[in-house]
Amino acid sequence: MRIAILCPYSLSRPGGVQGQVVGLANALRALGHEAVVLAPVDGSLDLPGLPPDGVVALGRSVRVPANGSVAPLSLSPLAAVRAVRAVRGGNFDVLHLHEPLAPGPGYGCLVACSEPKVGTFHRAGAGFAYRFLGPAARWAAGRLDVRCAVSPEAASTASGAIGGFYEVVGNGVEIERFSEAEPWSTEGPTVIFVGRHERRKGLGVLLEAWDRLMGESTAAARGVLWVVGEGPETDDLRRRHRSSPSLEWLGRIGDEELASRLAGADLLCAPALGGESFGVVLVEAMAARTAVVASDLPGYAFVACGHALLVPPGDSVALAGALSRGLSDAAAGTGLRAPEMLDAALAHAQRWSMRSLASRYVGIFEALVS
Repeated sequence: MRIAILCPYSLSRPGGVQGQVVGLANALRALGHEAVVLAPVDGSLDLPGLPPDGVVALGRSVRVPANGSVAPLSLSPLAAVRAVRAVRGGNFDVLHLHEPLAPGPGYGCLVACSEPKVGTFHRAGAGFAYRFLGPAARWAAGRLDVRCAVSPEAASTASGAIGGFYEVVGNGVEIERFSEAEPWSTEGPTVIFVGRHERRKGLGVLLEAWDRLMGESTAAARGVLWVVGEGPETDDLRRRHRSSPSLEWLGRIGDEELASRLAGADLLCAPALGGESFGVVLVEAMAARTAVVASDLPGYAFVACGHALLVPPGDSVALAGALSRGLSDAAAGTGLRAPEMLDAALAHAQRWSMRSLASRYVGIFEALVS
């Protein structure tokens, strides 16, 4: 089967949807299918697994505020023209559009391409396309033959805005990359944060909780927090929470180092305030046999399914208490860090393997084409 996968966001910028698109394309190719990614591109690309003919660059992107973050979208009509030409001339069996109502070339393909179409909705919380495009968005969604969503939260967001039925398929993770990673060497209890430094991700709340925890005379107060990533709040947060023996700002790191640090840490902390439809990093941590402390958001609860300690979003006091408990468990090898708990979380994470996700989509594609 030959599949075109359209991503509205630039492949040159790190992002959850971009990672899902590239990972799915690689998994589909591993299953013997031809998958080609159509997306904006800014500069050179380094996408392991995808050959040069596996990507069609649609043009450069611009940064558009969206859902408490910034989305790198291509708004040029030329991008839509390139996408339509690539699909029409590519002899594809299926067109798979991710975040199909995001402003960009997807609308051109929905209007002008006759191939069977599957749309996957990622967003949690109404955004620009839902609020301002209104009837046009509902009409465009009507051009989809099958609608999928990455979680019940994403399905609820889409159905509440534009109606329709959505099949929940989840996201995918390369489980072996984390389960087989060599743990990063540590000298004490360690917590890791992974994400963009913007208000929605809750890093400021975590740092407040960490300061509170470090002020206590407990075993947990001898811990270390690794902060991975960067973003618009980085400079301000680093001024207010300077590097120290208990706080390491790591910036962007490579995939191999990320997997190793996740495997070496005792806890992953995901303190997001909202707008999270799934929580891939939670699955990555579970695959690395790392305990999870996270905000009690519907998307996170759906993914964790009892394999994480969830706290009210934005509550730094509750978060400090949860981290203290988790680090105490790590020291004793009990509770969140008990071997049987980590084994159960790893087994649960297998449900979200990228290969399983690709197989699920192949079933959807084949049923649609037939």
